[in-house]
Amino acid sequence: MRFSRRTDWNTEESELARAHRLRAQAGLPIADLTASNPTRCGFQYSPELLAALADPLALDYDPQPRGSLRGRQAVCGYYTEHKVKVKPEQIVLTTSTSEAYSFLFRLLCDPGSEILIAQPGYPLFDFLAMLDDVRLKAAPLVYDQGWQIDPEGLRRAITPETRAIVLVHPNNPTGHFTKPWEAEELARLCREFDLSLIVDEVFLDYGVAGPGESFAAGLAGVPVFVVSGLSKIAGLPQMKAAWIVATGPEADRALDRLEVIADTFLSMNAPVQCALPSWLGGRAAIQAQIRTRVAANLAELDRQLSKLPGVCRLEVEGGWYAVLRIPAIKPDEQTVLELLDHGVWVHPGYFFGMAESGWLVVSLLGPGEEFSRGVRGLAGYFGASCVAF
Repeated sequence: MRFSRRTDWNTEESELARAHRLRAQAGLPIADLTASNPTRCGFQYSPELLAALADPLALDYDPQPRGSLRGRQAVCGYYTEHKVKVKPEQIVLTTSTSEAYSFLFRLLCDPGSEILIAQPGYPLFDFLAMLDDVRLKAAPLVYDQGWQIDPEGLRRAITPETRAIVLVHPNNPTGHFTKPWEAEELARLCREFDLSLIVDEVFLDYGVAGPGESFAAGLAGVPVFVVSGLSKIAGLPQMKAAWIVATGPEADRALDRLEVIADTFLSMNAPVQCALPSWLGGRAAIQAQIRTRVAANLAELDRQLSKLPGVCRLEVEGGWYAVLRIPAIKPDEQTVLELLDHGVWVHPGYFFGMAESGWLVVSLLGPGEEFSRGVRGLAGYFGASCVAF
């Protein structure tokens, strides 16, 4: 059998995954500092949540390529609460932000076209780009008393094949919110090189100092496509509901083309579309729990690291991850394996495009007791290492 080159991945189990699996199978304790699934983190969901799937309207098959009007109006209501006016005609519903990205890559790119994406960033983009025959180019975020984009780094990365810049706002895993001056620089680059801007806002509601400002309001003279969904907004990754909001020049033409792409797949199912208003309307309860948990875990992380030399937590403005700077004296993979031997499971920074040494990423989402135990183990490991060094 001959397979497509776009699926020519190494599917063998990694050393890290194997070590984690063997420890779990042996029944040894693991404090998970990588938890990212809110449904597995002990939050309380309304017992009436699933009742929204029983809406009799879902029995009528009425395929609408952009999604049901009722569902899109619910999304408009979400942006109204963010003080942004969005019309249903600007929205295309998708089953996930991954599908939204795929639709946008197909809309904007030919095979071999390039997409710029800030690094550190989420590794999922590599697989999406490969499946859609698109090339990704990294544009580094820099850290100088806080994370920030590097406009000149972006400029140097642009080629005639570049079609769009992908921005995660706030970034995952750094938690960096795009500032107004950065948005102006991005807009200037997009206008100069005829680029679109794709903005992922799934963590928008989880700012340390409150929700961020949405790019759904648009940028002057720039085609902007905002993607978001229930996975983070309502803590419901299993419900598979997301969307694209299109603004800016030629948005109507872009939406017409997106409609054809969406019509080709018609992947959004009716019960979820009918339930979307209820789930979006009830998001405050789960968001409050998540924000409380993240704030408490971040405080606990800082408390335990405060007297630990050589390890620091970088500034975080939103999301539910924290980046740790550690001594770059060995590959981070070795550090992660040694921490696992101490019962602590963390992400090495290179998972997110960081250097091979000197970075760890921890999730702030897990249950408080487990998180505290994991950070104690992490602090104990580095405390002993610092004495040894």
